[in-house]
Order: sequence, then structure tokens, then C-alpha cells
Amino acid sequence: MPGFYEIKENESGQTSFVLKADNGEVILRSETYQTRASAENGIASVRAHCVKTENFATHVAKDGSFYFNLMAANGLIIGTSQMYRSEASQTKGMESVKTNGPSTNVVTVS
Repeated sequence: MPGFYEIKENESGQTSFVLKADNGEVILRSETYQTRASAENGIASVRAHCVKTENFATHVAKDGSFYFNLMAANGLIIGTSQMYRSEASQTKGMESVKTNGPSTNVVTVS
């Protein structure tokens, strides 16, 4: 299966999504949204912004780990990556988001 999105509703009725690579590994996490429709809009934003390198902001955490945020045109964070041990792994993570982000596959997890 190519990359896909998983949408999940929490106990409070709020919704979030993750983008998973074709191997099932989470490569991007969203914020928590008040509604499913807002989460779906977030997925649409990932699809629209993931193809351009300039939409990725790279960071180094206090512990030296590397991570990135996918940014919207308005400067808001659309999603955040996992922590990586090296800059090379961070770069591979961004490439995976570019590859898998355009996916139209969406799965609802209960």
C-alpha cells in the first residue's frame, strides 16, 4: 500500500491525523482539531504543501535530535515529524513526506 493518512478521534471528540509511509511508519503528525472536517482540511493542506522543499522548516531539539515541521503558506504548522538521530535521517523523512503526502488514501481508526 502506498502512503496513507489515518484519522482518529480521541475520547473528547477531537480529531487528529498521521501520515504513514508505505511501510506503516508515522512520518508526520497533525495538531488536534475540534472536528473531523478540520482534520480533513489539514490533510488537504499537507497534500498542497508537501511537494515544495521551502515548506519544510528543520529544527534541532535541546537533546540534539533533529525534526521538521511542514508549514502552510500562512506560516502555520501543518504537521510535525518524529525525532531523528541524524540530519541525514531528517532529510530522508522530509523526502518521505514529499513522496507519501500527495496520497488520497485515508483510513479511519477507531
